[in-house]
Amino acid sequence: MKILITGAYGQLGYSLSKFRSTKDKVYRTGVKIPLGEKGLRLNIIDNIMLKDIILSLSPDIIINLAAITNVDFCESNPKIAKEINTNGVQNLVDVFPGKIIHLSTDYVFDGLNGPYKEEDQINPISVYGKTKYDAEKIVLEKENNLVLRANVLYDSLKYNNASFLNWVVNNLKNKNSIKVVDDQYNNPTWTESIAKVLMLCLNNNISGLYHWGDEDYLSRYDFAIKIAKAYGLESSLIKKIPTSELNQLAPRPLNGGLDQNKLKNILKIIPPKINDCLNAILIKEAE
Repeated sequence: MKILITGAYGQLGYSLSKFRSTKDKVYRTGVKIPLGEKGLRLNIIDNIMLKDIILSLSPDIIINLAAITNVDFCESNPKIAKEINTNGVQNLVDVFPGKIIHLSTDYVFDGLNGPYKEEDQINPISVYGKTKYDAEKIVLEKENNLVLRANVLYDSLKYNNASFLNWVVNNLKNKNSIKVVDDQYNNPTWTESIAKVLMLCLNNNISGLYHWGDEDYLSRYDFAIKIAKAYGLESSLIKKIPTSELNQLAPRPLNGGLDQNKLKNILKIIPPKINDCLNAILIKEAE
């Protein structure tokens, strides 16, 4: 099977490469190829480039991870957010006749009643959430496609600025005090956990709309405390604050997160706990 991954150089893209079958041919693409990495340059808003690559590679599956995930940037640049997060997905659907697996987010919900099930009412409160929901509708117009919602993905890629785990660890190692909100609730998800789920969905030809998140449902502050304890760092440097004190441009869903029971029962798998994931990451870092 030939699999093309867009946005392949983020946290999840790297984890996905570990779970592919040896029989699969994986093409990694991105707007920028990191130094020392192999792959193809692809911007999903460039129709000509997109058509050329799909024609030349003839993939069987596209896993779309390409998106602007900076929530405040999306809020202040709604046209750019729509162009990439929504219109770029429309380009994929228009150009590629095969199955698309698309990664979405719990930000399509308002955060009043999480963790959310697949059937719960959609109500995005940010530009980012709206562009991602609009993309979901485009992908699901074709019955064989799959939308998988996720939330608070983390890993320890050293160069990745989006990693909450790295941010906490690096600051605490440098004895810097950090402020972390205690009123935003999610079930943080290790990228290797959701990468495994994505490949199981692919191998079992799962289609439609599903949620995945790891086991623990907790505040961002409590997540930071778990990180500090796992790494043997000083948790007293972590100060709890309400979201309102951050004065962020885009509103955040406070009680977010995702109920993964439907997919868990279909795939017959157990979502991992944060402590187990952090221990696995520490072992990986020590190798």
